[in-house]
Amino acid sequence: MHSGHSVCGFDDLNDFYDSEVKNRNLTEIHALQRPFVFVQGDVGQRAQVDSLFKCARFDLVIHLAARAGVRPSLQEPALYQRVNVEGTVNLLEAARIAGVKKAIIASSSSVYGVNAKLPFAEDDPIFTPISPYAASKLACEALGHVYHHVYGMDVAMLRFFTVYGPRQRPDLAIHKFAARIAAGQPIEVFGDGSTARDYTYITDIVDGIMACTRQTFGFEIFNLGGAHPVTLSRLIELLELASGKKAIIKRLPPQPGDVPRTWADISKAASRLGYSPKITIDEGILRFVQWFRRQSNLIDTCDK
Repeated sequence: MHSGHSVCGFDDLNDFYDSEVKNRNLTEIHALQRPFVFVQGDVGQRAQVDSLFKCARFDLVIHLAARAGVRPSLQEPALYQRVNVEGTVNLLEAARIAGVKKAIIASSSSVYGVNAKLPFAEDDPIFTPISPYAASKLACEALGHVYHHVYGMDVAMLRFFTVYGPRQRPDLAIHKFAARIAAGQPIEVFGDGSTARDYTYITDIVDGIMACTRQTFGFEIFNLGGAHPVTLSRLIELLELASGKKAIIKRLPPQPGDVPRTWADISKAASRLGYSPKITIDEGILRFVQWFRRQSNLIDTCDK
C-alpha cells in the first residue's frame, strides 16, 4: 500500500488466537486510508477462493495464509495439511484460471529439519522434516514448482526464519515471554537455553517480499533471515534488558518437533534480491518491547 499498490487481504480470522487482536490490526490498516479491501474467507474452501478471484483482477498473489506453528501441528496434523496444502492448491488453481502469472509464497526454515550443515542454504537436502507443519510447507514448495513447470507461472518461494516484531502472534516466544515478564509470571523454557534461532525483524521480511514483486524468476527459492543465530538464553537476556525486569524461568524438557538451531545463508537473496537485513536483534527486541508497552497501555485504557 505504501508503494501505491491496491491490496486485497483475505483471511478467515480463525480462533487460533484472539480474533480481537486481528480486528485491531485491520482497524489500523483501514485507518491508513490506503487502497485496501479486506475479504473474510478460508483458503481451504475452494468456492470461497474462487469467489475472491471473481471480485477483482489481480496482478500477483502474495500467499502468506497458513496454519502456523510446529507444536500445534503435532496436535492437529490433518488441519495443517488441509489449510496449508489444500489451501495452496486452491490459491494456485484460482490464480491460474484467472490468468495471474506471478505468485510469492511463504515457506519456512522448518523445512530444513535437523540439518547438520550450517548455515542452511537453499540447495541443501530437505527430505527430513520433523513436524507436520514442516511437511506441509515442503508440499507447498513442491506445488509451487508444479505450477511453474506445467503452467509457466512465475513463483518465488520464501523460507522465512523466525519472524518477529510489532503484531507478532501472541503464542510465539518473544511475544509470550514479554507478556509474562511484564506480568511477573514464569516463562516456560524448553531445554537448557542453548537452542538458537535466526530471528528476522518484520520490516526486513517485508523488504524481501517487495523485492520479489519487482523481478521475474521462473521458479526460485530464497532464504529470508537475519543471518545471525541467537540462543534462547540470550534472547531472554535481551527481553529483560528492554523491559527492565528479570524473567522467572520454569525449565521443561525439550519439545518434540523443535529443531535445535536455525541459521540462514542469505547469500542468494543478497545477490538476486538485494536483500540485506537492517535490524539487529538488540534493536529489534527493543522496538518490539516498546510496541508491546504501547499496545498494553491502549488495551488497559480501552478496558477502563
